[in-house]
Amino acid sequence: MRRTALLAAALLLTLTACANEASSSHSAGSGPVVEGPKVKIMVGGLDKVIYLPAMLTQRLGHFAEAGVNVELLTEPAGVNATTALLAGDVQGAVGFYDHTIDLQAKGKEVQSVVQFSQAPGEVEVVSAKQAGAIRSGADFKGKKLGVTSIGSSTDFLTKYLAVKNGVAVSEFSPIAVGAGQTFIAAMQQGSIDAGMTTDPTVANVLAKQIGTVLYDMRTPEGSRAALGGLYPSSSLYMNTAWVQQNKETVQKLANAFVKTLRWMNTHTPEEIAAKMPADYAQGGAEQYAAAIKATLPMFTTDGVMPPEGPKTVLAVLGAFHPDVQGKEASIDLARTYTTEFVSKAG
Repeated sequence: MRRTALLAAALLLTLTACANEASSSHSAGSGPVVEGPKVKIMVGGLDKVIYLPAMLTQRLGHFAEAGVNVELLTEPAGVNATTALLAGDVQGAVGFYDHTIDLQAKGKEVQSVVQFSQAPGEVEVVSAKQAGAIRSGADFKGKKLGVTSIGSSTDFLTKYLAVKNGVAVSEFSPIAVGAGQTFIAAMQQGSIDAGMTTDPTVANVLAKQIGTVLYDMRTPEGSRAALGGLYPSSSLYMNTAWVQQNKETVQKLANAFVKTLRWMNTHTPEEIAAKMPADYAQGGAEQYAAAIKATLPMFTTDGVMPPEGPKTVLAVLGAFHPDVQGKEASIDLARTYTTEFVSKAG
């Protein structure tokens, strides 16, 4: 009986430790406390270069300067950040703009208030073992394709690239493999034949020579070539009702993020990398700076939505998404974003 009690106690300690570890792994903490409102923002992967403005704004002290207390939390995919936002666990989410259109089709009102980027920042990488077999989206048929999670923006874009090239979404297998080391392991083990991911994962895949680039959407030119136009992606989006009720707080957030975007535009990739947490540079400082350099063209300098961008996103979703396809005329793009706050950002 004593042995049973000891085992139970040990199990309890183990579970407690795991719970604490899981909790800490999802929070990046807060900046210095200032007089002002507190806002929780969930990011679909804080260490992803496409979402770099979130942590960089914290590290530069721009949230504090704007008079807002921001706690950054992280989940492995943008769709998880959206779930946390809809549940009311956080007041903002940093993820892809396309979720605002997806959600409107489902009767939810969410809008982008700061548009970080004008291109996806995503790269379709083909396993070195499949390099000869997959040369375009037309070769996706029968393949296992990695995405961060089902329902994520990587899932959306993968499906579009397949459909655009004549492959139905039922003719390949999307596999949720996350990003970073889980993505790399899946490719090394043959669990996926190709997959969509971002830097710094892309840089690591290329450095290890386990994959090659098929579609590079880290630049406006790459976005136009693969998707037919600019594809606004990473952004700060929030529940529309909350935005209307907390305009002063939203303005503070916009001020902070726009200041960061301008700072990024006047500093080198090396200077940007130096401001980020050291553990983000898993492949080394030089490789991390190179990853930032490759992705920098995707970012806006003012947080403003590219005028034609929403139409491209709607066209992409309308090509395959069951909630959007055939209903494009009923989607009010003007309700999926606002420039009210970034236009006033000083």
